Amino acid sequence: QLQFVESGGGLVQPGGSLRLSCAASRSTLNYYNIGWFRQAPGKEREGVSCIASSGGRTNVADSVKGRFTISRDNAKNMIYLQMNSLKPEDTAVYYCAAHWRPFSDICTIARGPYTFWGQGTQVTVSS
Repeated sequence: QLQFVESGGGLVQPGGSLRLSCAASRSTLNYYNIGWFRQAPGKEREGVSCIASSGGRTNVADSVKGRFTISRDNAKNMIYLQMNSLKPEDTAVYYCAAHWRPFSDICTIARGPYTFWGQGTQVTVSS
């Protein structure tokens, strides 16, 4: 059974940086696509970034392109989201998610395929 625990959220000023961590209960490499999603109050959950199960290919939402980077440390069963140049509109609960997709070279930030979800971590960007 695959479970996630997110951490690293908090309060940060505009222009600041945070690194979110997602601790997986088992290895996801080669078998699961992984995505980071976020949900602001009153809004739909939206995809932020993803990384393919084979380990290399990533996608990012246009709204965070050039600012956010997803990465993986397979030895530690960890997935990260490095967030730079944060804006107030980045304020949301951030979720780590995965779905079964063995040996995939591609991933999607659409919510539909994802079946395993963490509980989320709050990110607040405010001056």
